[in-house]
Amino acid sequence: MGSARTRLTLASIAVAFAAADTYVVVLALPDMMSGVGLSADQLQRAAPIISGFLLGYIAVLPLIGRITDVVGRTPVLVGALLLFAVGSLITAAAYDLSLVVTGRFLQGIGGGGLVPATLALVADLWPPAKRGLPLGVVGAVQELGSVLGPLLGAAVLAVADWRYIFWLNLVVAVVLAVLLRGRQRPPISSAVGLLACVALGLTLTAPERLATGITLGLPFIPFTGDSRLLTPIGVITAILLIAWLALLLHKTNLRALAQIDLVGALLLALALAGVVLAFATADPEREVLSPAGPWLLVAAAVFAIAFAAWQRHLGTPGPADVAFSPETGPASASTESTPGALPTSGEPGRDVASTADRLTPPRRVAIIPAGLLQHPAAWGSLLVSFLVGAALIAALVDIPVFARTTQGGGQLAAALVLLRFLIALPLGAVAGGWLTRRYGLGLITAAGLALAGLMFVLMAFWGRDALDTVPATLVLLGCGFGFGLALSPVNTAMLGATPQDSHGLVSALVVVARMVGMLVGVSALTAIGLRRYYALAEDIPSPNELCPGSPGTCRPFVDALREAAIAQVHTIFAGAAVCAFAAAVLAVVLLGRRRVVHG
Repeated sequence: MGSARTRLTLASIAVAFAAADTYVVVLALPDMMSGVGLSADQLQRAAPIISGFLLGYIAVLPLIGRITDVVGRTPVLVGALLLFAVGSLITAAAYDLSLVVTGRFLQGIGGGGLVPATLALVADLWPPAKRGLPLGVVGAVQELGSVLGPLLGAAVLAVADWRYIFWLNLVVAVVLAVLLRGRQRPPISSAVGLLACVALGLTLTAPERLATGITLGLPFIPFTGDSRLLTPIGVITAILLIAWLALLLHKTNLRALAQIDLVGALLLALALAGVVLAFATADPEREVLSPAGPWLLVAAAVFAIAFAAWQRHLGTPGPADVAFSPETGPASASTESTPGALPTSGEPGRDVASTADRLTPPRRVAIIPAGLLQHPAAWGSLLVSFLVGAALIAALVDIPVFARTTQGGGQLAAALVLLRFLIALPLGAVAGGWLTRRYGLGLITAAGLALAGLMFVLMAFWGRDALDTVPATLVLLGCGFGFGLALSPVNTAMLGATPQDSHGLVSALVVVARMVGMLVGVSALTAIGLRRYYALAEDIPSPNELCPGSPGTCRPFVDALREAAIAQVHTIFAGAAVCAFAAAVLAVVLLGRRRVVHG
């Protein structure tokens, strides 16, 4: 039990660090652009640095969630950390945009894979009646990462190059992966993997002392062109990476992996990728969708239909015949869950297979088994998470926008204003987890989201000097605390309404729903806000009319445009309030009004 809780602690730290990395990159983006040869006016070309991470984070998450259920929590946690480390290595050593995007994509897959495995591990260690608080703690640690992210980024950038952010990621990820493995003897694949990563780092960085040497520089001479990958050391790196992958697959339980519906996972990933790229590559200040957005959404719809048809064709029933309840959890016919009890195999989520099971050919199960989300608390959790994401993104994006519009200052000053909101999120997450033992999941979620919605309403009436006052700070703290309250109850409701052997998958789906809600929300709410801005801007007299004597330095005209920009943010805050209130109502109706029943 102690070992299992140690794994959970390490996993939670990893989740926090991955969350911090997201906010670090936002601050480092201008430096990263210049590092790969992009100028400040080429921001649109740098969009894949962000969208690549989101694509890896969202599109592959359901597959990773299912793998978590099949092979176990710890192997996925270690694998996700190693993938995050490799992505960090590629990003740190990148010399062009394509390598940065590739590294960020791998970081997204690794960072995203940590979340469902950690949440599922909580469900393995605590019975339904007592898992609310630990889920709240995990949520709090994750949000704490978002608080520390801007501070960490500012500290690193103040003393070093942006690449050191990712070298730091590499070191931390490897250390956590080693600690998660425990005292097990390192396999031969670890040595091969280490050699592959060293070779990859040398290939991408091409250290001057080596690359310019008469003899030592020969491995760095390209066969053709000027790509560092098309060199002798690049070929050696590729061979080592292939050998590492082959050794890992040799150790993997391929029989267990054969149960995973890879076709369904691919179709779902392509559908999610279409949605991500349609919204994430758009310029929210000018458009809801990217130029290719309509076609990407059409492709996403086609893949979604194909996914539904394939799931229907597969026709596999749910993983087990269980009775669902968001209050008491799934009632399994085979085992009874006891507080803190672990499966007999020693690996959370896995049962010891009998001889008959090993001899029986593996049965492929649909990536989202039929009936898995049939309980209102299950699909309701996804709907609430989507709306939470749509409202939350308004705070994350537009509170800094409001700060820059009204107070001036740079990115760091705006981030410090946002910190007042972020610092209350982990506090609310812990409180929400504690309250799940005493009140209904739907009521706690609704209370938190109603509080957040009310704070958004107050923000919609902020004046120019609002951020200089104590009430504004209280509003930001209240809004963050309200969102935090809703984190644990939503996860608890989903885990309580689904069987244990799908907890990794459903945890992934909750994260996907929130992330998609954030993408759709930032585009839709910004578009609504821009309509308000343009409507007001059209009524502003020209500088020649307002200041006939000095139209070039017309202060009234600048002030009028600033007021229009403030009205734009007010409109977005109002839209976020609508999303928060709608999520609160749905939470009461769908997630249940009774408290969790102690087992």
